[in-house]
Amino acid sequence: DTEGQIDANGTGTMIHFHFRPFSKLPEVQTLIFVAFLIMYLVSVSGNISILLIVWTHRSLHTPMYFFLANLAALETCYSSAIAPLTLASTLSAGRTLVSLAGCGAQMFFFIFLGSADCILLAVMAYDRFVAICHPLRYSLMMSWRLCARLALGSLVLGFILAMQLTVLIFRLPFCSSKEIGMFYCDVLPVMRLACADTRVHEATLFVVSVTVLTLPFLLITLSYVFISAAILKIRSAEGRHKAFSTCSSHMTVVLLQYGGTSLIYLCPSSSYSPERAQVVSVVYTFITPMLNPLIYSMRNRELKHALKRAAMRFLSS
Repeated sequence: DTEGQIDANGTGTMIHFHFRPFSKLPEVQTLIFVAFLIMYLVSVSGNISILLIVWTHRSLHTPMYFFLANLAALETCYSSAIAPLTLASTLSAGRTLVSLAGCGAQMFFFIFLGSADCILLAVMAYDRFVAICHPLRYSLMMSWRLCARLALGSLVLGFILAMQLTVLIFRLPFCSSKEIGMFYCDVLPVMRLACADTRVHEATLFVVSVTVLTLPFLLITLSYVFISAAILKIRSAEGRHKAFSTCSSHMTVVLLQYGGTSLIYLCPSSSYSPERAQVVSVVYTFITPMLNPLIYSMRNRELKHALKRAAMRFLSS
């Protein structure tokens, strides 16, 4: 569909975007490319490993690991929606051109997978709340049907929010080929290239951000208030340590995920800084997806043992 790719002046010029390079020095761009490539490969290999381990080990077929496997699958797709185009642009020092349709597709998957990721983290907090605060009713309350519905619900809600916001933004007129002040097609940098009033779009973005970030974070916080109270009532030190270890990895991931995104999407648009946003965005697009499998594998005893057994079988074969 090329009709939506004609510039606002009606001259028939096709709209293409390019990303702002991190540095004008080729050596720095090469170092950034290598760093991004390593983080992407570690992220994909780590998340796929968790997905396969949970899938193949029957002892891990529980709701907690079911949600963890879903999170690993989301992180793999999320990284793959951002990294390849970013790597190509970084290697070419920002000379890689992106069509309007290509930019829209990347933005859609970024919002869709990122939103589903945040909602799924709230679902995982609820799972830990039920497991620790209602252990005797856990299997009854967290049935496989409910787990599947919660996982599917996070995807459906993320899809709806992403579709609405992406369609709304890419109905805006864009004047000509422009430089996006970011290393991927982020919402605010693309919105600022439009030749029209974007106040309604900014308000819509704020509503979506509150839905995806604030509400799930409040639910996570409330869950962990009850979880902390329940853990403090456990008499044995070993029991408290086991309960804490199952939650600490999740809380670390939550703080990493919500911390960076809140700095960008919950702040007033008037205070938006492209330079700060470019640095902060690296955290939740490259660093967090890379650290998530490492955090879960180091802090979770059962998963760590399963990974060791799988590694030993691989080496012995």
